[in-house]
Amino acid sequence: MPLADLSMTAERPPGHVGSSDVLGRTRTVAALFCRADSHYKALPAVDVWDEARDARQWPGGVPLVAHPPCRLWAKLRQFAKAKEPAMERQLAIDAVRRVQRFGGVLEHQAESTLWAHMGLPTPGRAPDQHGGWTAEIRQCDWGHKAEKLTWLYVVGCHPDDLPPMPPRGEPTGVIKPQRGIPRDGRKIVTKAEREHTPPELALWLVELARRCQVRPNAQARGRPYAGRLACSAGLGPL
Repeated sequence: MPLADLSMTAERPPGHVGSSDVLGRTRTVAALFCRADSHYKALPAVDVWDEARDARQWPGGVPLVAHPPCRLWAKLRQFAKAKEPAMERQLAIDAVRRVQRFGGVLEHQAESTLWAHMGLPTPGRAPDQHGGWTAEIRQCDWGHKAEKLTWLYVVGCHPDDLPPMPPRGEPTGVIKPQRGIPRDGRKIVTKAEREHTPPELALWLVELARRCQVRPNAQARGRPYAGRLACSAGLGPL
């Protein structure tokens, strides 16, 4: 079923905007919790916050793309080692609240327990009181070496207004070998390769954030987004 044929029942925010402001200028967005060598730094009109800048000091005011640390929220979180686990977990909690306030998208690995902790809708569920909804994507569709299933929590952009999706890609590597699942010659990706957001995905997420607009006291109504986005990129169930 093509994206355009999906029956979407949630309301669009009034005054829906594109990626430019009323004067035709490219809307500035923020990218939080980025690597020092992040691909976001090469993109125009993106305010990048890496560890040196400390994303906790971001003043807000524009839509954002948030990549808070996810290891303490992952399936194997019991093996994660963090110097200050409470502080690191708070980064993700605060990132959710910022996306809900200013609009944008938060990225975490699929099945992140952050969703249950914050009461966020999982893929296939109705939007929350902020109009936020969740999609599952495969980062390999944007050039990641591994499949890397990912959840995106989006506030301020209706599914019909997403940027164009890329063609379906195939993984050439794996994050971690799984017992009983053949690797088919695929190599284990490095730590840097695992952490990097592919350039094309970074560009797509920035464009998505630019299309986000939050309305005051948003109350999303309607049933869950029906079906799957059965497009070539394989965006997961909404």
